[in-house]
Amino acid sequence: QSFKLLGFLDVKSVPCARESVLYGSLGSLVVGLGHFLATSRVRRSCDFAVGGFICTMLGYWFYCRYNLAQHRIRQRMLKEGVRNKILFEGSSLDPERKQTGNERSDS
Repeated sequence: QSFKLLGFLDVKSVPCARESVLYGSLGSLVVGLGHFLATSRVRRSCDFAVGGFICTMLGYWFYCRYNLAQHRIRQRMLKEGVRNKILFEGSSLDPERKQTGNERSDS
């Protein structure tokens, strides 16, 4: 079963969605409760709690998506490096291969 937030955001399959909602709800609780303890105004504290949820959720969403994009870029570079290592290993194009005097004079 999948859980759809607001009817369109599939929390189970979208990367970072679950964590963003969880951190957003925690931020909502902290901000709302903190404002209530400071001011004892219920309605205003609920407004702050909603704002805290939105800010925390979006903040963590962008942070998580940025880290995910960096991870995918590093993964793609590593995969390409391994592919090149396998392709060029032992050939004259291998950068790790030490050239001898005979090979230098041929090129």
